Amino acid sequence: MVLGLAIFASWVTGAAEENALEKKSFVSEWWAGEYATGSWLGIRDTLADHGLSFVVEWKSNFLWNVDGGLQQRFGYDDEWRFRTNLDVARLTGWSAIEGLTLASAVRYRGGDGVNRYVGTSANFGPSAFQTGRLWRFQVAYATYTTPELFGIRKLLTLSAGWQNPAEFFLDQNPSKLFVNNSFSTGKGISANGIPWGGSYSAWGGYLRVNPASWFYAQTGLYLAIPFGSDTSDHGLDFAGYRRNPNLNGLYWLTETGFTPKITEANLPGKYAVGFLYWGVENRAFRGETTDQRVQLYFQADQMLYREPDRSSGPSSGKAVQEATPPPDRRNKQGLYFFSLFNVAPAFQATLPFYFHAGLVYQGPLPGRDRDLAGMAMGLGSYSAALQDVEAGNGQSPQTSEGVLELFYRVQINSWAYFQPDFQYVIQPNGTGQTPNATILGFQLGAVF
Repeated sequence: MVLGLAIFASWVTGAAEENALEKKSFVSEWWAGEYATGSWLGIRDTLADHGLSFVVEWKSNFLWNVDGGLQQRFGYDDEWRFRTNLDVARLTGWSAIEGLTLASAVRYRGGDGVNRYVGTSANFGPSAFQTGRLWRFQVAYATYTTPELFGIRKLLTLSAGWQNPAEFFLDQNPSKLFVNNSFSTGKGISANGIPWGGSYSAWGGYLRVNPASWFYAQTGLYLAIPFGSDTSDHGLDFAGYRRNPNLNGLYWLTETGFTPKITEANLPGKYAVGFLYWGVENRAFRGETTDQRVQLYFQADQMLYREPDRSSGPSSGKAVQEATPPPDRRNKQGLYFFSLFNVAPAFQATLPFYFHAGLVYQGPLPGRDRDLAGMAMGLGSYSAALQDVEAGNGQSPQTSEGVLELFYRVQINSWAYFQPDFQYVIQPNGTGQTPNATILGFQLGAVF
């Protein structure tokens, strides 16, 4: 009997240990996975194998205006983004349509945020989540990229549907890591009456040509919808501005740039110039009526330093010229520089001159290879014509406004991060009547 009890106890203990190991293994696998919701019991992986992917992103800002501005208050806001992507060739198994993809996205932004307590203009808002609030239908479009044409991989890209132009033009990934609207979204463009960022979508498309790995040119044409970024329309103004269709116009964008890889370390860079034409009737500061708004931008981004590679793979040996080469497997740790300079006509543009520049370092601390540290400075100069009108109306003229931001992103695992953030806003709203503001806080993010 004693022997039987001992055998039974041993069996129970072994089973408990086995269950504990299985539980630990499950938790470890979930923690080390790519998404917070896991693989959906394998369903997600099966769908991905057939070309269909679902991604839910959540970001939240916890910011406190601790000094200056209008009030010393705390604010919270967040953003949920739901995205789907479909590789049509993988789904159908028809290799003749390789390169054809479908994409769609819906977004929700909530919370009152801290912006109203700081008193900045919208462009320099400490949180980017205060534009295009509540739920919003963002995009639904098709894209086709030639696998190979005239001996060049990915020579031509055609894309059309319900699109957000800012997704394809003035693409500057390091700036998107920052919390302030000036760097991540507005970029001095939306302040001038030209919709920019994720809150504007319209029917249209773009054409991109990559004749070489170091050069590209692209142009896009979209419907220009007055007030198309308003929260009330939720991104559903498919018929354009319905209250007065005659006010609809054309939105034209064009950009060309060089994407060299310099030095023996193959440091990637991007040097681009772009032009925006917003063909909607508007009124200039002194009362003149014009049929359009225009803006010119210059972008210069460059990786300045790459930490030594820990391993290097052999050459692919492919004879085909690669206009868009395979993903670079070199060490991504190092120092990145980004910058942007905008110019626009002062008679109608609120910020005829805008500039920002910054640095981002990936892996700044030993053993923290995926962490990111960044600092950036943005400055906008207000229109002299606007200042004259404001002075004539007895208002305090807006002269200039700027912001300094520093952050350190702790990459908790593949799907979650914690990002402490510091911002210092110089001359909020540009008048000099509101004290410079200091904002402290953090951003949380996760991919589900």
